Amino acid sequence: MSESHRSPAEIADAGPFPATEGVLDRALALVEYLRAHCPWDARQTAHSLVPHLLEETHETVEAIQGGDAAALRDELGDLLLNLAFQFVVAEDEGSFTREEVVRGLEEKMIRRHPHLFGLGDRESWEAVKARERALEAPEGSWPASALSGLTKGMSPLLRAHRIQEKVAGVGFDWEDTRGAISKVREELAEVEEALEGADREHLEEELGDLLFSIVNVVRLAGCHPVPALDRANRKFEGRFRALEVAAAEAGVPLPGSSLEELDRLWDKVKRQERLDSATQVSTRPGDPPGSEGAPPS
Repeated sequence: MSESHRSPAEIADAGPFPATEGVLDRALALVEYLRAHCPWDARQTAHSLVPHLLEETHETVEAIQGGDAAALRDELGDLLLNLAFQFVVAEDEGSFTREEVVRGLEEKMIRRHPHLFGLGDRESWEAVKARERALEAPEGSWPASALSGLTKGMSPLLRAHRIQEKVAGVGFDWEDTRGAISKVREELAEVEEALEGADREHLEEELGDLLFSIVNVVRLAGCHPVPALDRANRKFEGRFRALEVAAAEAGVPLPGSSLEELDRLWDKVKRQERLDSATQVSTRPGDPPGSEGAPPS
């Protein structure tokens, strides 16, 4: 049978993936032991563990963004523990097995990477998912919406990005950033017009349209709005904390100073940032202090 006529299930049966030693299974065995010997662990349900799962997810993201490998190692362990709990609890309740979860994942990834398994040409992720939705729709019914599957708990920023990704998967998208940037200018003009009026609800609607159009520019530029905004937040926080230090050293009261005076301190902080950055770039690893910019020996 040729590869193109094999189903994802048949390909998964053939075991195309590298064999593993099952190291992560130790996390499942650990949870099984805890639930057998600890009353608190034995009482937990999928729902009772949700707050812990969310907390560990956020802490893992913070460790990634902080660039702290040791912290990330620890947080991944905590996150793995929470995922292992969900597997074991489900098995204890007879909901599903770990084998079913992994098998479903394997088949899904085979379907969504047809070019890797002889099932077709390379396609965009959203185009593959759109075809899946059409195949899953009952005969004679309308296919599921391209926007189906959006998680209700998403932040508005992430939801805007996912909405745009999904509709782009069925061809509803700008060709490049130029069209999206033109739309931002259009929405900005409408915000400026709304600011002249007294309709607060209309202004909020136009501001939302502006934010949505900016997310489109970010996506088409090949970036993701969540880490982009997080980076901007962290940059502003760092600069403002440095401004507070500079203000204290200069005897400038906060609050109580003019915007012009604070702007001067802000510019001073940015200049110092550039100097610090230039120093880091010019200093080679292993150079002695004071050798910045020295020619190689």
